[in-house]
Amino acid sequence: MRTGLIPFVVMFSASLALAQTYDVAMLEVTGDPPAVAGPLSIFGDTSPTLSEYVSILHDAAADDELEGVIVRMKDATLSTSEIEEIGRAMGDVRDAGKGVYFFAENFGTAELLLGSYADEVILQQGGAVSLPGLYMEEMYLADTLDWLGLRADFVQIGDYKGADEAITRTSPSKAWDENISGLLDAMYANMRRVLMEGRGLTEQEMDAAMDALWWADGPRAIESGLIDAEVDLTELFDHIEASARVRGWSGEKVAYRGELGPGEEGVDYSNPLLIFAELFQPKHRQTTGPTIALLHINGAIVDGDSTPAGPFGGASVGSRTIRNAIKKIARDENIEGVIVRIDSPGGSAIASEVIWQGLRRLAAEKPVWVSVGSMAASGGYYIAVGGQKIYVDESSIVGSIGVVGGKISYGGLLDKVKVHVVGRARGPHAAMSSPTGGWDDHDKALIRERMIETYEQFTARVETGRPGIELDKTAEGRLFLGRDAVALKMADEVGTLDDALNDMADTLGLEEFDVMDFPEPPSLDEMLSNAFGGFMSSPIGGGASLREQLAAARALLGDERFTLLRDAAAMGTMLSREPVLLTTPGIVIFR
Repeated sequence: MRTGLIPFVVMFSASLALAQTYDVAMLEVTGDPPAVAGPLSIFGDTSPTLSEYVSILHDAAADDELEGVIVRMKDATLSTSEIEEIGRAMGDVRDAGKGVYFFAENFGTAELLLGSYADEVILQQGGAVSLPGLYMEEMYLADTLDWLGLRADFVQIGDYKGADEAITRTSPSKAWDENISGLLDAMYANMRRVLMEGRGLTEQEMDAAMDALWWADGPRAIESGLIDAEVDLTELFDHIEASARVRGWSGEKVAYRGELGPGEEGVDYSNPLLIFAELFQPKHRQTTGPTIALLHINGAIVDGDSTPAGPFGGASVGSRTIRNAIKKIARDENIEGVIVRIDSPGGSAIASEVIWQGLRRLAAEKPVWVSVGSMAASGGYYIAVGGQKIYVDESSIVGSIGVVGGKISYGGLLDKVKVHVVGRARGPHAAMSSPTGGWDDHDKALIRERMIETYEQFTARVETGRPGIELDKTAEGRLFLGRDAVALKMADEVGTLDDALNDMADTLGLEEFDVMDFPEPPSLDEMLSNAFGGFMSSPIGGGASLREQLAAARALLGDERFTLLRDAAAMGTMLSREPVLLTTPGIVIFR
């Protein structure tokens, strides 16, 4: 079993013993790292992006005057793939011969996972540690819809797809149960592997730790081997000094170098007009030398323009926005290669095809590689196979090659409230789009025919982009984690975004290069408009505004349930415009 100070002996060097001060700096990991820096980042009061966290750690690794880095996780919301990417960068700091200390007030699964990449894991005095395992909930709304008088008519292609089951069934099908249970098994095994490798635990020791740490105090957590020490924040530097002396350092004191953070933007804060322009004007950037473009596909895939995440709406990626970004990348001679960063559950079939076509055209001119974050599923994977090489994290969710289509009609609800609707149609299929009437067998047959065409196009795109892939093992809606996806030829390598960027630079022969994000970040004016649009007006007659109602719903349901129900509603809205989607199942809650 690994103990708190043993790893330091391995990385000890003679030069450290001669240093008069042991210089350490702190990196605070906070909030939910955005994919791209927003306009408020010029003030430095927003969470760094994932790429910025990684760059900060790389700079620390290269700093000859720095002996140690404290990583403090403070009210952060990180996905498992983000933990892996930051953790790999922490490993680079250790490889550079520096100590990495991880500190948190309380430890849950995320803190323990990120801490496993450090030399020493430190709990705040009096804090708690909890590692209960992974828990998943699925909500099935068929009875709820029936009670409300809503009718769900859906057809899906892919036995393992499961995307319609949350609203058409009261329990999972055998195929979907096998699919999602297998994914959960893989996620659980991956979590245990990271903890065991990072902390030097055997299977038996890991079992004992999980049994003891469903909710534990510091002494029990230390005994389990997942925590090294329990220290009050005010005494943290004294503890680090004692640790350094144990491994041979004989200098005078630990010197705190301050907090690590992204570089300054160079804005003149003394000029309010310049600040105003910086915030509200759209960004217009130019490359000045060799550049690799980082094209972000983040959120549900929609036809039209992208929208950033707001307080009450998730991010979406629009085919028009991405197509315009691809055109800019293609025209810029300084851009020598492209990394497409995907974190998407899918969405519109048409929009996915439009983006795929754009990437294939771009790949004819410049190398286009793909880096998958938390997920490239359904339409997200459709886009991924437009690249020439695919990197995945260990915990990336990949696949869901399948199609779902349908609609929810509310004629029964109107009957319940005594609203009578008279519909008039002209044309053989005009009534199919009626929001009050369901589909008959003939209508469903027509939809199925169109969906089969979409599925065949999807699988053809996959076979084009992934030569040698066996669709009988990977298609039909199946989901896989990163390492399994590589084994099945759905992806090429397990690696981080940073790996993809550096490998592309090596391939292109670039010793120095810039990275430019696409699409361009929105101005503050655009961000506020997208986030609050219709919610900013005052309520009429003293009633609660929609914004207030949504805030109350979020407080009642909790962030996880609210977000998942919100995204499911967004998919329902998308179905009103487009009956066939490439999307993954909704209403799934992991803990």
